[in-house]
Amino acid sequence: MSTVAVTRLIEAPIQEVWRVFTDLPGRAGWLSTVTAVEVQTPGPFTQGTVWRETRTMPDDGEITEEFRVRSCASLDNFEVESPGIGADYRMTYTFVPVLEGRHRGGTMVTVVQDGTPTAPAGRFLAMVFGGLAARTVEGALRRDLDDLAAAA
Repeated sequence: MSTVAVTRLIEAPIQEVWRVFTDLPGRAGWLSTVTAVEVQTPGPFTQGTVWRETRTMPDDGEITEEFRVRSCASLDNFEVESPGIGADYRMTYTFVPVLEGRHRGGTMVTVVQDGTPTAPAGRFLAMVFGGLAARTVEGALRRDLDDLAAAA
């Protein structure tokens, strides 16, 4: 298993950050690498919500991934899972309002991604390319949080 964690201050109130982040139909409008979103379950963002995202990869190819909300505590945190090719991923997002200091009124957002190889090839690649893969994931998560900050 590999774990990558990224935290970013967003200069917007927690309610606005949560609203932007959980507006699934609007994700393609603010996430710079997302070209399409297909919501699979009707209703509000909550435990059990499923959607598919199509992203542009660094090599200009595209990948479509499915995400399912495993748990959701409104305005505080949620956890999503995504079965991958050779590995399964779990991402935990935490939103903490900044109550004091010069960034009061902002929101600290942390995302932790855990990846678990599910196939022999995935285990081998994780062993050989583990550090490179972690840096690639970290860069992608940072870009997503930068996009969120710009949208919120």
